[in-house]
Amino acid sequence: MNITLEKAEKVIQAAIEKSTEMDVKMNIAVVDSGANLVAFAKMDGAWLGSTDIAMKKAKTARYFDMPTGEIGKLAQPGQSLFNIEHSNGGLISFPGGLPIENEDGHIIGAIGVSGSSVENDHAVAEAGLKAL
Repeated sequence: MNITLEKAEKVIQAAIEKSTEMDVKMNIAVVDSGANLVAFAKMDGAWLGSTDIAMKKAKTARYFDMPTGEIGKLAQPGQSLFNIEHSNGGLISFPGGLPIENEDGHIIGAIGVSGSSVENDHAVAEAGLKAL
């Protein structure tokens, strides 16, 4: 079960609309259930360095099937996942990545957003999810 290109594009379009409403420039990545990139958008003026972060947020959310902000809590010193961000070729353990589920509750992919504060990144990612 994978997110389709059509659904990934809907997610990205909703995320772009939210970014525009918030007046922020974002990089938005959607991966499938195998953490393979399905769709990507770099808004005009978005930070170049956030391209990689958006993709890694999406992959991180899919690899562990949880929001990247939750992984970040577990990755703090003394916590069970301390230093996890050094695994899998580099992970991102702060907000902006969310798993995407289908109607049956199965994970079919993930979205990763980067380009502003982590609070804004998370809000834009949530808006993308709501498109489905």
